[in-house]
Amino acid sequence: PATHMSIEVEASDVVRVVLQFLSENKLNASLAALQKESGISLNATDSVDRLTADVLAGRWDAVLTAVAPMSLPRGLLSELYEQVVVELLELREPDTARQMLRGAAPLLAMKAHEPKRHARLEALAARPYFEARDAYDGGVTRESRRSSIAESLRAEVAAVPPARLLTLLGHALKWQRQQGMLPPEGTKFDVLAGGAARRLVEREAYVSVAGPVIKFGKKSHAECAAFSPDGAFLVSGSIDGFLEVWDFERGKLRLDLPYQESDQLMMHDAAVLSLGFSRDSELLASGSQDGVLKVWRPRTGQCVRRFPKAHAGGVTCVAFARDGLSVATGSFDALVRVHGLKSGKSLKEMRGHTSYVNGVDWSADGSRLASASSDGSVRVWDAKSCDCLHSFRPPAPTGAELAVNSATFLPNSSDALLVCNRSAEAFVTSLSGDITTRLASGKREGGDFIASMVTAQGGWVHAVAEDGFLYSFDLGKGELGHLLKAHEKDVIGVVSHPHRNLVATWSDDGTLRLWRASAHGD
Repeated sequence: PATHMSIEVEASDVVRVVLQFLSENKLNASLAALQKESGISLNATDSVDRLTADVLAGRWDAVLTAVAPMSLPRGLLSELYEQVVVELLELREPDTARQMLRGAAPLLAMKAHEPKRHARLEALAARPYFEARDAYDGGVTRESRRSSIAESLRAEVAAVPPARLLTLLGHALKWQRQQGMLPPEGTKFDVLAGGAARRLVEREAYVSVAGPVIKFGKKSHAECAAFSPDGAFLVSGSIDGFLEVWDFERGKLRLDLPYQESDQLMMHDAAVLSLGFSRDSELLASGSQDGVLKVWRPRTGQCVRRFPKAHAGGVTCVAFARDGLSVATGSFDALVRVHGLKSGKSLKEMRGHTSYVNGVDWSADGSRLASASSDGSVRVWDAKSCDCLHSFRPPAPTGAELAVNSATFLPNSSDALLVCNRSAEAFVTSLSGDITTRLASGKREGGDFIASMVTAQGGWVHAVAEDGFLYSFDLGKGELGHLLKAHEKDVIGVVSHPHRNLVATWSDDGTLRLWRASAHGD
């Protein structure tokens, strides 16, 4: 078994590291305030040898600058400043010497505690000449005084490498990157938040430009995919059971994640049918064909919770609760369930559908769950009591029972749904099924929708249809904004990046394609 060493860090050492940062960046007022409030001083320099060499050479400007932020014994400071005054007089600079005697804090302290010593210096400064015998009595010389001061400083001052705060942060971030806990190289990092820095959210628009193409193996294809809410991850779940994290800028597997670099991929024993992230992007839920639900940390590849019998059939859809403590799932077994991450058990069950559950989603306030089923209905449930509050069937052109692919709450909404059934229309409805907006493909054949989703800001709806086209609807106008051919073979799904105009579509042809907005907006 691995052993973990714990290293205790004294709070005073943390304060000293911060003091060094303040000192190096000339934040003197903040430095003084922190020293006064904490009672801790920064008696440190990056080189004690250089400090003592400056003393021995009489480079007093450098010495006084170095000791300014330190809290040294009053006797040592008196000795130091006394020597500086004497050497100023020796250099025939009595005005500067007198200015120090009357303004430097250590010399004012000398005046208060050792008035005779201070008066002697004042008398030396008042003379029109300098006499070494009077300044250095008892056989003491300038060199021996400097040497004594240098040795006293060496005893009081510690040698500390420069920029310790930034160095320690750098080491910590390097370790976190090695553990797969950070976003990819080149991503701006927010040290305080501990994640990717918030990016400017792009104004939502349709996508029209082909980006990278991710290709799966000859006998494999993606069954599901998801962007993380922070925009750092694009994860796919494939028919061969693998979950893979992609660099969506280049269409390559993320090898900055150590577990992927060493080919230790997240995986199930059966096809992965569904994926969903927690709101903080730290956890990823995945459901598979054999009824298993797993919860992962995508930064490390660690499986933190496994529900081996989440359902009797394949887990077709997953959705984290807003608090991240539970996961709602739907299945081929026609049930909706809520699973607790702490208990590792299924906490709630909602019965009523008579065929596959294809989609499940939480309302913004967490009080409701919406489910979509192949029985042709949408149901809205009370998340606490599991009571079915509403049940309705979206329109079907022939009056037939059409499978409902998804029913998702509009962003930040608890009373409006985007409903997509296997028809040439998607609908925005109330919880009771009243239609407020119709979004039509406009095609009689091949225009039936397979999947749809609404963008994070709620401005656009992207849908893929049987004809392999990606339909982008301006939700505010309720009209089709753009149409593009996404795939030649059976298209399966569509997702969009949370704050960029970037859409991913995937197909039975073994590809996952990325689409971007035009730089010119056309």
